[in-house]
Amino acid sequence: MSTKRKPPTLQQKKEEVNKKAILWSALSLLLLILLIIVLVVLSN
Repeated sequence: MSTKRKPPTLQQKKEEVNKKAILWSALSLLLLILLIIVLVVLSN
């Protein structure tokens, strides 16, 4: 019954990935909003 602990390096990598995911989702949302604005302006 040996319980293995996860090494602390995994937590740091998870935080890095999380930051990248937040950055990518924010960037894609911003691009989507810009695209909608451009389409609205062009339709008028």
